[in-house]
Amino acid sequence: MLADSIMLVLALEFSFELLDKEFMAQDQSFYFYLALATILSILVFIRIGLYRAIVLYMGLQSGFVVLQGVTISACLFAVSYFFSQAPQTYDYSFLPIFWMIALLFIGGSRFAAKVVLQNLIQNFRPKEPVIIYGAGSSGMQLVVALQNGDQYLPVAFVDDSHRMLGSTVHGIRVYSPNSLYELIESYAVRQILLAIPSATHAERKQILNRLEHLPVHVKTVPDLFDMVSGKVGVDEIRDIDIEDLLGRDIVPPNPELLGACINGQSVMVTGAGGSIGSELCRQIITINPARVILLDSFEYGLYKIESELRDTLRTIENGEQIEVIALLGSVCNRAQMENAIKSFNVDTVYHVAAYKQVPMVEKNIVEGAQNNIFGTLISAQAAKKFDVANFVLISTDKAVRPTNFMGATKRFAEQVLQALAQRESRTKFSMVRFGNVLGSSGSVVPLFRRQISTGGPVTVTHPEVTRYFMTVQEAAQLVIQAGSMATGGDVFVLDMHEPIRIVDLAKKMVHLMGYDIKDENSYRGDIAIEYSGLRPGEKLYEELLIGESVTGTEHPKIMRAEEETLSWESLESLLDRLEMACQKIDLQEIRSVLVEAVDGFEPKEEASDPLWEVYYANANHKVVTSQSDVGQEQKVTPLFKE
Repeated sequence: MLADSIMLVLALEFSFELLDKEFMAQDQSFYFYLALATILSILVFIRIGLYRAIVLYMGLQSGFVVLQGVTISACLFAVSYFFSQAPQTYDYSFLPIFWMIALLFIGGSRFAAKVVLQNLIQNFRPKEPVIIYGAGSSGMQLVVALQNGDQYLPVAFVDDSHRMLGSTVHGIRVYSPNSLYELIESYAVRQILLAIPSATHAERKQILNRLEHLPVHVKTVPDLFDMVSGKVGVDEIRDIDIEDLLGRDIVPPNPELLGACINGQSVMVTGAGGSIGSELCRQIITINPARVILLDSFEYGLYKIESELRDTLRTIENGEQIEVIALLGSVCNRAQMENAIKSFNVDTVYHVAAYKQVPMVEKNIVEGAQNNIFGTLISAQAAKKFDVANFVLISTDKAVRPTNFMGATKRFAEQVLQALAQRESRTKFSMVRFGNVLGSSGSVVPLFRRQISTGGPVTVTHPEVTRYFMTVQEAAQLVIQAGSMATGGDVFVLDMHEPIRIVDLAKKMVHLMGYDIKDENSYRGDIAIEYSGLRPGEKLYEELLIGESVTGTEHPKIMRAEEETLSWESLESLLDRLEMACQKIDLQEIRSVLVEAVDGFEPKEEASDPLWEVYYANANHKVVTSQSDVGQEQKVTPLFKE
């Protein structure tokens, strides 16, 4: 306030001097009114909040406050001049000059102080120079946020628009993408921030392909809404989404297909605590079901998704009318499944519960068969018994000509539903088959990111291994829509686009996180890629179709496959043998049944199940549970029969 008072008086004196008027030759009343106008001006500055503005973060809004205050101050000085002079001596020509000089002093001093403070902070806490890719609205919001932060210093914009080239945005020049290498060298940049939230995945993939070979770490920022909402900051700048590397754009869902099996109905999701099951629940809750029943044996996962859904219900319209019921239990528990479906009058079941980790099922064949096959059978029979309208099984591409027990059990589960669909029933059984899901608990992406961040090496099973990929959000949307098109026994196959070589994905992630590959051609690289060999049961390539007969549906990303299947009579005897083998832990018999039932199942080697040795240790193929059981056959009670 003292500085502003002095600058106001100096501004008045300079305006008089520029007009050759004697400032010091005025009478005493002039100085009295001058002091009064100065005090009133300071009070006005206080009132309009000029002294609440933090100098370091002053921007355009603070500039308007300065302009408002100086304008009012000029009016106060004009009034004081009126009372201090005789009518014949009135000369207000000094006022415009006073207004401009006062604006320069009051506003300019603050912005000069801001620059000095920023330079001092930069010297004591140097910011990391970054290039912002995208000079649109999001880029402008981002540069303001970063300039007011203490970690990143924007040094250049890069934009594909020819209209923007050469222009300046918030004091930062816009360059062409062709200038990236020179900019990186000139400013010693190690990071590029993508501010292009409106770009499609295909467009983002093109940009990432262009940036991949530059020695920088590429990160992305949230969309404009999040930044305007105040969510932007250093914590919101994150590594690129892997979906951008795939270049896969999601087809907008068909509202009629989304709501057909959910809107106003009672919906059950088994395996609700897993990555796919929980995403299904998130999307189901927004389609206005009457009730959502969550079933899982994973206690923490079930608790987490239940809490999340209840929080979501508070934010959506009519959310208080939707019931969320969490059931802790197993799909192999027939009594619980039947009681739940009957008690909550279930209309649709999305059967996600399964053991899906290939190496883990290879080591636990009995439990894999019981959960994946008999869990599906018991759930489907319970749905059939109480006239559930739709039963949708979440399957996998590993069920096609499987080389592992996980894939074989999932194909067997598909055949169980196909056989049940052949019998008269009000329940429409269907299954949806797709490949790897990004963001799932078993995805390679978080593993690669963790390995890169710790300095490597990045482990890939084989240089030629390829996989199909899809985001968990898109997979859940398509599962819901596919189930709505079921007529009974349908095998729906999702369009996964082209398969991707895992090693290429790993290399892209290494490059885009700002590192070089270390190999025989580059000993100075940062991250090495090591090949660990295919794990038991893994294939180099995955398939989605067993036969060649496939037709389209009303959704462009969903196909319907026509495949041969076993009759219920043939399947029943196999189920009987499989149940006996599981209870006796007869691993050889389990293998024989799966080979017989699943077309194309050719295990590459003996399974690594630790119980396999126990099996061979019992010469008579008997399970020893206690000393009194020695030499006694175990009594087997079939669980699958209705």
